[in-house]
Amino acid sequence: MSKVSKTILFFLFLGISLSAFAQTHRPIGFRERYTLKQVVVLSRHNIRSPLSGKRSTLQRITPHEWYHWSSVPSELSLRGGASETMMGQYFRKWLVSEGLMQENEIPAEGTMRFYANSLQRTIATAQYFSSGMLPVANIRIEHHCEVGRMDSVFAPQITDDSEAFKVLAQQQITAMGGEKGLIGIGERMTENYKVLERVLGMDQSKACLEGDTCHFRTDDAHVYLIKNREPGMGGSLRLACQAADALVLQYYEESDAVKAAFGHTLTWEDWESISAIKDWYGDVLFTAPVVARQVARPLLRTMLGELQQDGRKFTFLCGHDSNIGSVLASLDAEDYSLPYTIEKKTPIGCKLVIEKWEDAEGRPFVALNLVYQSTEQLRNMSLLDLENPPMVFPVCLKGLNANADGLYPFDALVQRLLSVTSVMR
Repeated sequence: MSKVSKTILFFLFLGISLSAFAQTHRPIGFRERYTLKQVVVLSRHNIRSPLSGKRSTLQRITPHEWYHWSSVPSELSLRGGASETMMGQYFRKWLVSEGLMQENEIPAEGTMRFYANSLQRTIATAQYFSSGMLPVANIRIEHHCEVGRMDSVFAPQITDDSEAFKVLAQQQITAMGGEKGLIGIGERMTENYKVLERVLGMDQSKACLEGDTCHFRTDDAHVYLIKNREPGMGGSLRLACQAADALVLQYYEESDAVKAAFGHTLTWEDWESISAIKDWYGDVLFTAPVVARQVARPLLRTMLGELQQDGRKFTFLCGHDSNIGSVLASLDAEDYSLPYTIEKKTPIGCKLVIEKWEDAEGRPFVALNLVYQSTEQLRNMSLLDLENPPMVFPVCLKGLNANADGLYPFDALVQRLLSVTSVMR
């Protein structure tokens, strides 16, 4: 068990909430020894409507009526916009308290950057965040393609179609399921599938009654890796991920938890079980080391450039869960399971935050944290500030030694980024 995990368990044993942990995990005297110099944020977009519309497969696998969304498929919802604004307000309070910016700052040219993938949900997330963080600055969100097209920096695409790459990638992916490979992963999902099928009422769905599918199979998953395309998957795990994704988003949007579960009273463990299907799907496609390094390389280069940019104080990069997952896998982060959220890897609106600190001698250090709203905060639309912060979970990197204050040498992170982004790797 890592030092971070033991620390969290210690706080929970004492009955202290993770919110308290988020505020107190810095050692005593930390801010007398260090000054915050820069922050680089890689964010997942906030709450969106499901990627598929009502007449899609989603409607065929349940007899129930899905939530009536405030946005068209795949776009940020009204709740998502409000939630992201509150996250931006929290960052404003935090950065002001650390002396990195003023309360109503209008940033000088080049000191801050807001760059999003060219999809509505990512541009809108960045815009809402900037409105909360810099309410009088009228920030322009940078994006490089027409709205609706994926920017190559954020698109997790395969760039190598060599046989050697495909063989190694498939080996690393199937290893996640143990001796049985992808079938092993499917078998791990057996109970998760049962919960999801029960909530959907899948045996009474149009798809089932028409003889198409009544259950999610555990033996039909297959992964394909095609150059210039995202890693893809076919089979039941893909379909189950689509349904689980829509159901979890519905749980965030619908205030009535029973109604959100199509009339079922679900436990916290049930929701975790449903959400775990999404986590496994993302892990299979984007976290195998050789795949992660390839699909994350353009984004990692951008992050490295931001960390080395003279005069830059704050950077906000807005993409997707696949971006955060592949970046963390590329950096060789220790495995983790986030507390106080049903999404254990990259919750909606989650942010990978790289903090650059400087000690009294001018030596730079970094800390990496995942910052996210708990499921309760998302459902209750809780206001965020320094007294009621979002969750903050420290990220540990394998092979790097943190100092007594929990910081890594800045040069060590730079060297890791350089090694990962090297064309020769």
